Amino acid sequence: MSRPRTTPGPVPSAPRNAPDTPRSAPRDTSAAAPDAAPAAAPGTSPAPPREARGRRTRDNAPWTAFGGDLHLDLTERRAAGAGLRAALEDALREAVQDGRLAPGTRLPSSRALGEDLGIARNTVVEAYGQLTAEGWLGSRPGSGTTVTERAAPRPAGRPATVRADRRPTGRHDLLAGRPDLSLFPRSAWLASARRALAVAPHDAFDYGSPLGRIELRQALSDYLARVRGVRTDPDRLLVCAGFGQGLGLLAAALRGRGAGRIAVEGYGLPPQREVLRAAGLGLAPLPLDANGARTDLLDGAGEVGAGGTGVAAGRLGAVLLTPAHQFPTGAALAADRRAAAVRWARERDGYVIEDDYDGEFRYDRQPLGAMQALDPDRVVYGGTAAKSLAPGLRLAWLALPDELVEPVARLKALADTMSPVTDQLTFAELITSGRYDRHVRRCRLHYRRRRDLLVAALAERAPQVRVTGIAAGLHAVLQLPPGSRPEAELLERARAAGLVLTGLDWYRAGPDAERAPGLPAAPDARPYAAPGTAPDTSPDASPDTSPGTSPNGAPNDAPDAPPALVVGYATPSDHAFPAALDTLCGILRES
Repeated sequence: MSRPRTTPGPVPSAPRNAPDTPRSAPRDTSAAAPDAAPAAAPGTSPAPPREARGRRTRDNAPWTAFGGDLHLDLTERRAAGAGLRAALEDALREAVQDGRLAPGTRLPSSRALGEDLGIARNTVVEAYGQLTAEGWLGSRPGSGTTVTERAAPRPAGRPATVRADRRPTGRHDLLAGRPDLSLFPRSAWLASARRALAVAPHDAFDYGSPLGRIELRQALSDYLARVRGVRTDPDRLLVCAGFGQGLGLLAAALRGRGAGRIAVEGYGLPPQREVLRAAGLGLAPLPLDANGARTDLLDGAGEVGAGGTGVAAGRLGAVLLTPAHQFPTGAALAADRRAAAVRWARERDGYVIEDDYDGEFRYDRQPLGAMQALDPDRVVYGGTAAKSLAPGLRLAWLALPDELVEPVARLKALADTMSPVTDQLTFAELITSGRYDRHVRRCRLHYRRRRDLLVAALAERAPQVRVTGIAAGLHAVLQLPPGSRPEAELLERARAAGLVLTGLDWYRAGPDAERAPGLPAAPDARPYAAPGTAPDTSPDASPDTSPGTSPNGAPNDAPDAPPALVVGYATPSDHAFPAALDTLCGILRES
């Protein structure tokens, strides 16, 4: 006799109507099947049976399989004497009309909605049927009931949508201040995110220090020391949501320490001035020339701010500078001007706020180290990944003097507790892995080619235009000759042609500085050598005396000064840049 097989074979399927199969199992769930889900805790909904997964759910399955929660209040309609069905129909119509139920929204099953509202299922079925006949709802066997496409009138009195982004739009975007977003290193960012999340400790996702994650602060401390010469340590670095937030925190901290005013460069970003004013600080504009801001005038900043600029009374507590690449003129702050600013801060118990604008993007000159290295106790260094990566990441940092760490961190904690953790961990990994350095080098080469294309096109098709401010950064200033159309007219013609850019006047830190929409840019104070060649950026370069600037190289503030346009050559993608250049040259030829 042969021995029976011990190798298990396939298990035969149970008969369709076998008494032990889940399909005909008794409703009493006290004797659950071996693989049934465990009993739910008191007060919770039971999980759907495993056999229900992957097949069409029957009508007696949990109602959430047919749609999400639906809030309908029938109380007022019932109190007004409406019947249940009429009240339900009116409530559903109103939800569709006011947009709470968008087209395509799947409604709960009639049984589920009836149970939720405490009414009979037949009432819901009749209401669904009536609204389907009217065209509000649609129903197909096996697909449930959904809201149909229907033009709904805009409710009266609804406030207009507030546009958070004030950046103008057009077919060709040549606004300064933003990078080519197509260069964002998606693959490197994704690889860094996977690595960072894999090794992050569990407490990284808890509430943490308002200064930011230690991983990023350590990575930034090493990176800034190596690349920009910044002298700091992780305990004095604060991660913030953009330089604008960091500037606001600093301004509030300085105001709390008794400062009433802050000196700013004569041309700069209006949004930054708005942040300073919102913190209660008055502004004292400093003139600009070929060597940057006139920091030698800081001792007399009260006189500098005279003449209707709205400078508030109070102690001058700080000066905001863009020493690496003055924005928008493009000048680098001379060594003696840097020393003068630091000396003023030491003697007057003030601070220098260094916005390292475009510090990583230089083309025709040796890199300039951070001003912060001259005195870490008096200079606040601010940097951002807005241009090297993308502004949407909202990653920036401040290297703070010891005395400002506690007050600024306290204000950061009140503002938003802490910056998002996952992006901080990813950015830290991107830096420490070396991927960030490689990305910045690629971007530097890319933007330099863009700049050269702009210069060559203008030299060939608009030779009367003088290009300045191009030794570094992501924008150029185009100075037009005397007799050209007014700046406002040029901007209007550009807008009509679908070209978005700004004029130099928008950046002026004067009483009328904020009268036009736009963004960063402006002319620089170093002369441009010849079309298609690099500007002379040597220390012995002669002052810029071209039209549009004064003899000392500063932008001409005279009312009849020739116009100057600010052009950001980084924003358009590669395929869009040639068309933008063609449109720009066409506008300039007719200027």
